[in-house]
Amino acid sequence: MGRLRRRGQVSTANAVVTARIESLDHEGRGVTHVDGKVVFVEGALTGELVELETYRRKPSFDLATARRILVASSSRVEPRCASFGICGGCSMQHLDARAQMAAKQRVLEDSFSHIGKVAPETMLSPIHGPSWGYRYRARFSSRFVHKKGTTLVGFRERRGGFVADMQSCEVIPSRVSALLIPLRSLVDSLSIRTDLPQIELAVDVNCVALTFRILEPLSAVDEQHLRDFAESYEVRVYLQPGGLDSVSLFHPPGEALLHYALPDSDLEFVFGITDFTQVNFGINRVLVRRALSLLEPQSGERIGDMFCGIGNFSLAIARRGARVTGIEGNQALVNRAASNARHNRLEALCEFKPADLFKMDAGLWEELGQFDKLLIDPPRDGAMDLVKAIGAAPPRRVVYVSCNPSTLARDAAVMVHSHGYQLRTAGVVNMFPHTSHVESIALFEK
Repeated sequence: MGRLRRRGQVSTANAVVTARIESLDHEGRGVTHVDGKVVFVEGALTGELVELETYRRKPSFDLATARRILVASSSRVEPRCASFGICGGCSMQHLDARAQMAAKQRVLEDSFSHIGKVAPETMLSPIHGPSWGYRYRARFSSRFVHKKGTTLVGFRERRGGFVADMQSCEVIPSRVSALLIPLRSLVDSLSIRTDLPQIELAVDVNCVALTFRILEPLSAVDEQHLRDFAESYEVRVYLQPGGLDSVSLFHPPGEALLHYALPDSDLEFVFGITDFTQVNFGINRVLVRRALSLLEPQSGERIGDMFCGIGNFSLAIARRGARVTGIEGNQALVNRAASNARHNRLEALCEFKPADLFKMDAGLWEELGQFDKLLIDPPRDGAMDLVKAIGAAPPRRVVYVSCNPSTLARDAAVMVHSHGYQLRTAGVVNMFPHTSHVESIALFEK
């Protein structure tokens, strides 16, 4: 091993670069410098001395993998999954759970500081739960591989478009993990095995549901294979021959809807196989509990739930006695939210309306009427148009649930610098353990 340089602690020998890792980036990769150039290193942790191999060079940075760990971090742990490092589903199994949470909190704080130029007055304790078997929704790829003579079913590899050769998966429930190999045999038995690119997983309190995306019609023999699989493994099989509106229950006959609960609020939710729900039901319960504690809904208040989906937050707010108006761009979800309100006997306190919140302006905002408080739970793109619009009639308290710290920080800048809100507190939510995904929640007050 050659002599180490000061910046990045770099040397080269036999085309192998030895480097000291300086930090982790927002995707969980190690960051170092080689001859003054930034290098992102998969599989490396802060403080480690590693031998790295570059696999892609770009003008301003390089991408590399850690071939060998020379000096390991005290936070390094043995990954539980045999496919870790190949499968693209997880990126942080080699990092201790507490260190994962600390890394995600740094991402949130850095986003507020660098993007929004804001800082919370306090930081909330992280929300976390079980690290394994937590993922109740997933999308598996299915591909027949001629060289292997079989179909692979699983997540895609970390790099490239190949399907990972997974025997099991530690982040999905064990009863689903046990289906990965039988699913290979099932798809292999079908006449359309090369025209079945995707299998969607949804798990509820009662069943495992699998939606098969099919590009060609099934034969009668194919249909029998699917029925046999559903009965042998006690799963529901759905088929998707076209767009999302084409999904239907195939076998067994009966109720096509799924369910989850929020016991703290005595709520049961019914959802369709294509409806959006959180992948981690356990963390969702804690997240709703925290959102309620920050929002403090009171009887008689009028509260808006923006991007309300099937009513996940709306009904919990209404259970506290507040009047809730839920706004959602997807009419099917609006209908489902209204149905869930009736199912839980909260229809008198809830109304749900369709609106494109990505095209909100001050005029449309005023038409909704004055809200005492607001909950915002947007997709990754954030809620810029909505956040700009609420300045025309600002609620006194806003709870913002985010799945993207960059867009949360961007929107926080408008809330604080343009509308005069105070960013009281914020914290991370470990919705996806062992991944770099950062869910978070923030409270703004006038």
